[in-house]
Amino acid sequence: MVDVLDGAPVLSCLGATQQTALRGMKARVNILEGAIRSGKTIVSLLRFLIAVVFARGGAIVVVARTRDSAYRNVFAPLMDPALFGRLAFLVSYNSGAPTAKILGRTVHVLGASDAKAEKVLRGLTVALAYVDEVTVIPEEFFTQLLGRMSPPNAQLFGTTNPDSPAHWLKVKFLDRIGTDLVGWVSFHFTLDDNPGLTEQYKLSIKAEFTGLWYKRFVLGEWVAAEGAIFDMWDPDIHTIPWDDLPEMQELIAVGVDYGTTNPTAAIILGISAEHDGYGRPRRRLFFVDEFRHDSKTAQQKLTDAQLSERLRAWLDENHLPPSTGTRLRPRYVILDPSAASFMVQLHSDGVTAAQADNEVLYGIRTVASLLAAGKLLVARPTTQNPDRGCPGFIAEAPGYAWDPEATLKGVDKPIKVADHSLDGGRYSVVTTERIWRSRIDFALAA
Repeated sequence: MVDVLDGAPVLSCLGATQQTALRGMKARVNILEGAIRSGKTIVSLLRFLIAVVFARGGAIVVVARTRDSAYRNVFAPLMDPALFGRLAFLVSYNSGAPTAKILGRTVHVLGASDAKAEKVLRGLTVALAYVDEVTVIPEEFFTQLLGRMSPPNAQLFGTTNPDSPAHWLKVKFLDRIGTDLVGWVSFHFTLDDNPGLTEQYKLSIKAEFTGLWYKRFVLGEWVAAEGAIFDMWDPDIHTIPWDDLPEMQELIAVGVDYGTTNPTAAIILGISAEHDGYGRPRRRLFFVDEFRHDSKTAQQKLTDAQLSERLRAWLDENHLPPSTGTRLRPRYVILDPSAASFMVQLHSDGVTAAQADNEVLYGIRTVASLLAAGKLLVARPTTQNPDRGCPGFIAEAPGYAWDPEATLKGVDKPIKVADHSLDGGRYSVVTTERIWRSRIDFALAA
C-alpha cells in the first residue's frame, strides 16, 4: 500500500498513532480528530495520495471552507518535497483555482463556506473525497457529499479539531460509530502523538492557547464554548501606555467595523521594530490607535460621505508618540465585508479599501492566541494623550462572551453586543496574516 510513497521523507517519522491510522483507514468514511499539530493531517494526506491512485468511477474532490484554506492546509503540504519527496512535484495547484492535478488525476477543489455551497456538488458522482476541517463545513454540504459517494469502494478522508460536544458531526456521526453507524472509523490524536515536535515547540503551543482553545486544540477535548471569549485578558498585561509604544516597522492596516445605528470603529494594527539584547528581531503586533463614531452617544447620525471625511482626516493624523521618531500611515484599509455602500464612498473619495476576511472563529482564535502569547498589545490612553490609544477595544474585551443559546445548538458564536472595536481589530489581524506571520515568532497552527 505504501509503494506509491516510496522515498517520501514523511514515512520515516510516523509515530505509533499515525501508523495505526494509516493501516486502519479502510472504511467508507475515515475521520481523524484531535489536537492541532498532532500529525493527523499529514497521515491523512498520505492515505489520500494512495487512494488517488486507485479511485475509480467518479470525481476526486478536495473540500475546505475556502479554496485558500484548501491551498494552505492540503496542497501546500502535498507540494512540499521536504514531506513528500519527489511526489511533491506530481501535485500542482494555484490558490483559488477550481481544479488541481495530483499524480496525473484531475481533482476538483471546492469551497464550502456556507449552506448554499452544497449546490456545487449537484451533478457530481464522487469516488474519493478529502475534507479539511470537517467541523467548519456546513452540515448540508457534508450530507450532500456523502450522498454523492455512490461508486463501489468510494471513500472519504476527513480531519478536524474538536468542537462543541453538540456539534452535528459528533452527535450525528462520531458518537454512533461502533453502534448503529456502519462504514465509519475515527482516530483520536493528541499533541504528543506527533514524534516530530520538540518539547520546546510543544511548550510554545501550550502557552499560546488558553481556556476553550487549550482544551480543544491542545488536550483534544470536545467541550462547549461558554463564558468569556478572551478569558486570558488582563489590562495590566495586555495594554501599554500610548506614550510608551516602541518604534514601529510599519502600520500594516486599519480594520474598520462599519455601523449606522451602531458605532463605527477603526483600529490600526502595527508591527514593531523591536530587537532583543543580541540585536535579533523581536517584533510584536500592536493596536496603536482607534477611531470611533457612535451616533447614539454623539446624537448625530453621519452620512457615508461625512463618515468618510472624518475617517480620512483621522488617518492623516500622527498615530505614534513623538518618542518613536516616526510618522506612519496604515498601508491598507480593511473594511467590514457588509459595508458595501461605505466601500463605494471611500473609493469615490480616493481610498481603496479591501474586504475583510470575516472568518469569525478563526479570527477570534488568532487574536486570543496572540494575546496569550504576548505577541499582541493594545495601546491605552494616557493623561498626556487622552485621545490616543484604543479605549473602545479595552472596554469591550472583558465582556466579550459566547452566546449560550448558540452553544446549546452546537454552534460557537459570540454575543453580538459591544464588539465593534473588537471586530475592527480582528479584521486587521486576520486579513493581513500573510504579512505579519513571517515576521514574528508565533507558532499558531491548524
